[in-house]
Amino acid sequence: MKNNFKKGLVMFAMVMFAFTAMNTAVVLTAQAMDDNATLGFDIIDDQGIGLANNEISDPRVMAINIVKFFMTFLGIIAVVIILLGGFKWMTAAGNEDKVAEAKKLLVAGIIGLAIIVSAYVIVNFVITTTTDLIDDGTIEYTG
Repeated sequence: MKNNFKKGLVMFAMVMFAFTAMNTAVVLTAQAMDDNATLGFDIIDDQGIGLANNEISDPRVMAINIVKFFMTFLGIIAVVIILLGGFKWMTAAGNEDKVAEAKKLLVAGIIGLAIIVSAYVIVNFVITTTTDLIDDGTIEYTG
C-alpha cells in the first residue's frame, strides 16, 4: 500500500510539473506576442492574453470559439486514450489479456479521434460557409 502511495505521489508531482511547464510556456508566449512587453516582466491586461476579449459582441463568434474549444479538448482526450493504450501494450509483458485491452483502447482512441476530426471539419465548413453568406449579404444578421 505504501508503494502505491509513493507511485501515486510521484505521478501527481509529474503531472503537476507538466501542467506548470505548459502554463508557463503559454503565458510567456502570450507575453511575447504583446508589443509592449519587455522580457516578459511587464503587466499585461486581460485583452493582451486573450482571456477576456470585450470586442467580441457577436454571438456567432462566441459560439464558434466555444465549439472550437470543446473540439480541441475532445481531441486531446482522444490522443491521451491512444497514448494510454500504447503504454498498456508496452507494459503488458506478453500478457494476452492486457494486450487485448490495450488494442481495444487504441481502436477506441483512433475511432474517437477520427470522429472528432471529421466533426471539426464539418463544423469548420458550416461556419465558413455561413460566415461567407452573411458577409456577402445573402443572409442578413440583425443583432
